[in-house]
Parts: sequence; structure tokens; C-alpha cells
Amino acid sequence: MAQRQLTLRFLAEPQHVNFGGKVHGGQVMKWIDQAAYACASSYSGRYCVTAYVGGIQFKEPIRIGDIVDVAASVILTGRSSMHIVVEVSARDPKVELVRDTTHCVLVFVALDEHAKPVEVPSWTPTDRTDIALQEYALRLKMLEANAIEARAVLKQARKI
Repeated sequence: MAQRQLTLRFLAEPQHVNFGGKVHGGQVMKWIDQAAYACASSYSGRYCVTAYVGGIQFKEPIRIGDIVDVAASVILTGRSSMHIVVEVSARDPKVELVRDTTHCVLVFVALDEHAKPVEVPSWTPTDRTDIALQEYALRLKMLEANAIEARAVLKQARKI
């Protein structure tokens, strides 16, 4: 059975922070990519590459000493692609309050040994939350397609 969810846990260390004392956005993005890769490769049983990152929202800062959970879940599958939602939360280990800090959706593509896209197991949502997440991924997919089309129109217009 393919594993469609996992959580990685990190400790926010001094080398992760910016001059304001908060964890760099780039460090958070690295953790997000690592968790999403682990989720995609565990789900597909293949080496996977990042094809798209979108909708990243930084809601709350992460501080030195915080315990950071990066939870990744497959929310939509295509032929060779997987939409992965990643939720980042943090907490001071001395306090029980968990803060939602970051949200993002990534698309990964599974590859074979020749670096060609390969089929992934199909996933069908079974509960209300999963159905809502899949619908969210489908809306993002439409936005991605519109953005690609807009870039092509812009590129063509610049040639005129």
C-alpha cells in the first residue's frame, strides 16, 4: 500500500534564522520540498522531481528553538504527477500551543530509471476533508494552466 501522508520534524536552529531572529523563508521552503519529495517518492515508489510549487503562504514566523512539523499529503494524482499539500506548524517545546506557520502545494512527477515520467498509483478521496483537498488541487491545476497560457501569450506579444 502506497504511503500518502507523512510528517518530518525539525528543530529550528540558530543557523536557520535571519537578522530578525526568525527562520528564513528559504529554509522553510527547503523543509517543504524535502517533506513533499519524501511523500511523493514513498507514495509512488519512484524517484520524483518537483514540477511546480504554488500558493505558498507564510502565516506565522518560526523562532529559534521551535519544534517544526512539516506534514505532507497526496491530494490529487494524475498519470505520472502527484499534487502534494504541505502544512507547516511550529511550537515552543515548553508550551503546548501549536502555530500554523506555512501552507503550500507542490506537484511532483515520478520518473523511471531513464528519467522519463512513469505512472503513479491512482488515489481516490474517501472522506469530506480529502474530497475538499482534491477539489482545491483541481482549482490550482486550472490556475496553473491559465498561468502557462498567459506566459505563452506574453511571450508571443513581445515578439510582435
